[in-house]
Amino acid sequence: MSSTPTAPTTSFPWAGLLVLAGAIFVSVTSEFLPTGLLPDMAEELQVKTSSIGLLVTIFAGTVVISTTPLAALTRNYSRKYLVVAVLLVVATGNVLAAVAPSYEILVGARIIGGLAHGLFWAVVGAYSAHLVPKHQIGRAVAITSGGGTAAFVLGVPLGTALGHALGWRLAFATIGVIVIVLAILVLRFLPAVDHRVTLATGEIPLPMRTDRSIPGVIVLCLIIVVVMTGHNLFYTYIAPWLNDTAGFPEDSNAILLFLFGGAGAIGLVLAGLVSDRFPRGGLVVATSLVAISVLVLGLFSQSQVVVVAAIVVWGMAFGGLPAMLQTRMLHTVSARLRDLAAALFTTSFNFAIGFGALVGGLLLDQFGVITLPFVDVVIIAVGVVFMVVSNVWLAKRAQQPRLT
Repeated sequence: MSSTPTAPTTSFPWAGLLVLAGAIFVSVTSEFLPTGLLPDMAEELQVKTSSIGLLVTIFAGTVVISTTPLAALTRNYSRKYLVVAVLLVVATGNVLAAVAPSYEILVGARIIGGLAHGLFWAVVGAYSAHLVPKHQIGRAVAITSGGGTAAFVLGVPLGTALGHALGWRLAFATIGVIVIVLAILVLRFLPAVDHRVTLATGEIPLPMRTDRSIPGVIVLCLIIVVVMTGHNLFYTYIAPWLNDTAGFPEDSNAILLFLFGGAGAIGLVLAGLVSDRFPRGGLVVATSLVAISVLVLGLFSQSQVVVVAAIVVWGMAFGGLPAMLQTRMLHTVSARLRDLAAALFTTSFNFAIGFGALVGGLLLDQFGVITLPFVDVVIIAVGVVFMVVSNVWLAKRAQQPRLT
């Protein structure tokens, strides 16, 4: 095993990217595992379904609060060994969740997981850009993002099925063991990288606030917050919606989540094909399809055939969104701010996940689960409008001469 940092070469780093994808798979599965097990966990712990949904909010809130400070504190540490360290902490959080005797202890376990998850994404979010040249970033991100898609295709559905069959605690324990295995694989196969940007001879270091890429990064973070808040407001509570509104039996939840994730895999492949060529237009189209498919779910919830078809379209459209957003971020930000952008990207995503789960839980308690898809559509539609307007503004800004 070599710890010498590597620079991007003409040889495409398949092994390293696939290991990163595996690490992302277990991390995302760990974050969203409660989504498919809400009724089981609520029944055993004797709390409301919305209280279990709040675990997603607590996890994401921890990520929002801790990611940027932890990223700053660890900015000079090896990226590779940070990935290993945070995976071991993720494993610890899952094992603690599996043995938690009460809801309060379970909350503590999720906080531990959130602390590790935020730093994990701050490091991993920029790792692929350190492994490949800029023209291959979209391809590399599509591969690593395959881990997140696989979490929805296999991780969450299998965890849901395992939790229903043998208990939700075993599902968390299993994820903990798999995370440890992935940490070992990262140690063995992931190339080390030098994430620091060296100044050219005679170049003067400028304050980060003067970097011209910052406005584009901020705009993209706002887009993430709006769109992902709308998505997670509904998706967090998809299991009770499928059972109570659409009339599917609980045993079918894992199958429907599998369909959603499987369609997402197709969406990810499409995203890999268009992200580098159409980073803005492709994002608008995919997000619009998400809104349309969720609207169909809300309007035709009594037709199970339509619901299944809409879930497939929803999964396909959403499956490529994270990769497209990450690719656009890495194309937008300057090389010296990649790690900061990755931390902001993670913070924005998890703020939206937590806020969406919180708002969804409040709406669930006050108005019922039937309202969630319609609120989801309104919020995502606002996000699409903001995308179009910001695209025009950023294009005009890019044409302006630089001040010297």
